[in-house]
Amino acid sequence: MKDSEEYLNELKALVRKETKIIKEMTYLYADLGIEEDDKNLVNSQLTALKRALRKTVEEISNSLEDMTIIKTLPRVSNKISEESKKVPITKASTRKPSIPEYVEMAKKVKKTRHSIVDVDISDMERKTIKRLKKTRTETLQKKIKKPSKYVAFANKIFWKQSLKLSKKPLFINLKRDLVRANMDFVPTSYISVMFLSTLIAAIIGFFVFMFLVFFNIGIDFPIITMAKEAFFSRFLKIFWIVIVAPLLTFLSIYVYPSAEKSYIENKINQEIPFATIHMSAISQSMLEPSKIFSIIISTREYPFLQREFTKIINQVNVYGYDLVTALRNVAFYSPSQKLSELLNGLATTINSGGILPEFFDKRAQSLLFEYRVDREKSTKSAETFMDIYISLVIAAPMILMLLLIMMRISGLGVPISTSMITLIMILGVSTINALFLIFLQLKQSPT
Repeated sequence: MKDSEEYLNELKALVRKETKIIKEMTYLYADLGIEEDDKNLVNSQLTALKRALRKTVEEISNSLEDMTIIKTLPRVSNKISEESKKVPITKASTRKPSIPEYVEMAKKVKKTRHSIVDVDISDMERKTIKRLKKTRTETLQKKIKKPSKYVAFANKIFWKQSLKLSKKPLFINLKRDLVRANMDFVPTSYISVMFLSTLIAAIIGFFVFMFLVFFNIGIDFPIITMAKEAFFSRFLKIFWIVIVAPLLTFLSIYVYPSAEKSYIENKINQEIPFATIHMSAISQSMLEPSKIFSIIISTREYPFLQREFTKIINQVNVYGYDLVTALRNVAFYSPSQKLSELLNGLATTINSGGILPEFFDKRAQSLLFEYRVDREKSTKSAETFMDIYISLVIAAPMILMLLLIMMRISGLGVPISTSMITLIMILGVSTINALFLIFLQLKQSPT
């Protein structure tokens, strides 16, 4: 026989089930104003939910009938022993326990409760309860991002000029790349930072140029020596530093958003085939299309797609756009062409009343096929890069070193010391390795 606590737990579970069924029926009744094809599916689901509701109500009524709150007291024998009759009832036996005794009794009850819980609850249930307690005690901390003083200083100096230049054709693509790369910059502020960094690089380049005009830097001690060459000839040799330093800084900052966009595009292209399969499975449950994106975001399995899908949810819930408009807006500024095609196709399917599971299924098949083709290409290109690396980093420095040593021994060409040859080899190999790693990082396909 079940005790009253077990009956109560069973009754609570049945009531929760009944409430859930009623909520689902309410949502489905709200969707009855759609087209005829979908209305038949909604009606079939409503019929199934009605059957489940009747069954749940019957189970609740049966549980209430079987449930008894009053417990029968155990039968006590009417025969009282003579010894118990002889025991006198004194004031000490009827006195109320003191507060310390109450505390001891409570501790004993608590221990017995814990021992019962440890026996009755399985390991899986204990872990679940522990996890629920953690989620209840978690507190949300506000992340306050302070504005950068460097950006504020750049805006203070170059704001007006940047505002005018932001409308020029040279910076239109830069503005789009900033949005597509999800960078936390207003275009005008980024242009101001670009100008300020270029100015600082020009000042540093000028001081380096002035230093090198009067001093030499060598590898032998003393490292810094006075320049013995004529001022004008040395000025012409080193003047390029003043031009190259700010120019490289400007180009690096200008190209950075495009490089970041390409990196995000590769990561999105890595995630999108598997996310589309996930979306295809979710769409089988006849949910509203915007709920699909909320579920994908809640899984946290696709961090780069999560940012783009969050934009869609924000445009629907915060800005009040309809889903089709939000999809097209996000598709326009999407860093990935594949994601843009997926969102535009989804918007067209919703507008035309198409079947979402079929759309996601076919799109997932095409994206997986492209993913396999990209993997094969990356495997072949990796073999080619391996051959290039062996030739450039292993064979070429050895041949160059032999040529320089032979030229030094024979007296041909510019005389170079052994320490200088060693330094040239070390710098050359390090530079080639760094450039090769940068090239591989840029060309790296999704893994």
